[in-house]
Amino acid sequence: MSIPIRRRPRAASWRKHLRALALVAATAVLSIQASHAAAPRNEGERPYDRETPFAVQPVATFDMPWALAFLPDGRMLVTEKTGHLYVVTAQGAKQRIADVPAVTYSGQNGLLDVVLSPTWQDDKTIYLSYVEAGPGANLALARARLDLDGAALRDLRVIWRATPDGDKRGGGAGGQPGGIITFSPDGRYLFLTSGDRMRPRTAQDPDLPLGKVLRMFPDGHVPPDNPWAKEGGARALTWSLGHRNPYGLAYAPDGRLWLHEMGPMGGDELNLEEAGKNYGWPVVSYGDNYNGTPIPRPPTHPEFQEPVLYWTPVIAPAGMIFYKGAMFPQWRGSAFIGGLRAQALVRVAFDGHGGAREENRWNMGARIRAVAEGPDGALWLLEDSSEGRLLRLTPRREGDTGIGAGNCAGIGIGTDGIDVEGTIGIRKSAITPAALD
Repeated sequence: MSIPIRRRPRAASWRKHLRALALVAATAVLSIQASHAAAPRNEGERPYDRETPFAVQPVATFDMPWALAFLPDGRMLVTEKTGHLYVVTAQGAKQRIADVPAVTYSGQNGLLDVVLSPTWQDDKTIYLSYVEAGPGANLALARARLDLDGAALRDLRVIWRATPDGDKRGGGAGGQPGGIITFSPDGRYLFLTSGDRMRPRTAQDPDLPLGKVLRMFPDGHVPPDNPWAKEGGARALTWSLGHRNPYGLAYAPDGRLWLHEMGPMGGDELNLEEAGKNYGWPVVSYGDNYNGTPIPRPPTHPEFQEPVLYWTPVIAPAGMIFYKGAMFPQWRGSAFIGGLRAQALVRVAFDGHGGAREENRWNMGARIRAVAEGPDGALWLLEDSSEGRLLRLTPRREGDTGIGAGNCAGIGIGTDGIDVEGTIGIRKSAITPAALD
C-alpha cells in the first residue's frame, strides 16, 4: 500500500497567492481612504423631510439665546447673547445668574457659549466665551465657579483673549466671532473656535488667532504637542487655520473631531478637524462673495483641506452634538446641527471612515441656534430670536401634533460685507442690518 506524498506548492503558486492577498489589502485601504478623499457632497438642495418623527414641547422663552449646557441634576445653563446667564429647570423655571462678565452685544457679538468643566463635580467650574465690552471687543474665554445657592459667578478669570502679545488686530467690531468651546473626551484639552471677525485675511495670518481652532489646557496654557507650540504667540495655541465662522465643534463617538462653519454666499462646510491643517478660507470656498465675485474652488488649491460635505445654498449651521441617548436609539452616532437660514434641524450620518452625508432635514419654522441632548435622551433646541423658545423633542406618538407653531414669516437681506447668517424668521418689530445675526 503506497503512502500518499504531500507535495509542496510551487514557488510561482505562492507568489500568485501573495499578490492576490496584497491586492485585497490595498483595495481595502483605498476604499477607506476614498471616503474622505472623494469630492465633497453638496447637500444644499436637500428638501425638508415630509414627516416629523418627534413631538415638540415649548418649555421657556429667552431674548436671543445662544447656548445651553446640562447640569448633572437635569437643570440647564442658558446664555443670552444680550449678556445674561440663566439656570433653567426642565419645566421652564428660570433663575438669572449674577456677576456675568460685561459683553459687547451687537449683531453676532455678545455672550456666547457655556460648558461645564470636566472637573465640575469637584470644583463647580464653568467656561464662558463672549465678546468683551469696551473698544477692543475681543473674543474672550473665561472660567468661573458657579455658585448655585447664591445664583452668581465667583472667581471669574479670563484665561484667553484674542490679543496675543497685545496685538490689537485680534479684536474689533466685526461679527463672526466663533466662540464654540469643547473638551477632548479625556478632559485634558480645551478647544475654542475663533472666527475671522469679518476680516477674511486674518484666517491665513499665523500671528493672529482669528479664523482658527485653538487648543489649550483647561487653564489656558499651551500643550507642548500643539503643531506650532514652540513658536509662541497666537501660533502656539493654533490647532488648525483657514476658518471663516465656525459655530459647531464636537467629538464623534469614534474619537474624530468635527467642525462646521458658515460660508459666504454658499459654501457652508462640515470639516474633519485635524492638527496642523489649513482649511483654505478665504483663498478657496464652495461659495462666492456677497457682491457676486467668485472665489476659487478648493480643488484648485490641493494644499488646502477639503470639506467632507458642504451646503450651497447655505443652511447657516449653528450648534452641533453627536447623539448618544436612548430615546432615539436609531440615531446614535449621528450629528444634529441647527440651521439658522434653513430654519431646520439637520441630521448627519457618518460612515466610520471619515465620510458623512445629510440624512434628514426637518422644518422647525424658526432659526435654530443650539442643539443639546438631555439626560434622558430628549433633544433640546434653542430658537434664535428675541422671543427664542427652548424646545424639548421626544419621539412622536399617535395623536401628537408635532411641531409647535413658529413664526415662519420674515425677511432675507444679503447686504455686501454683512454676514447675516440668514435672516428668515427673526421675530423683531424693527430690524436693521447692523443688528442682524
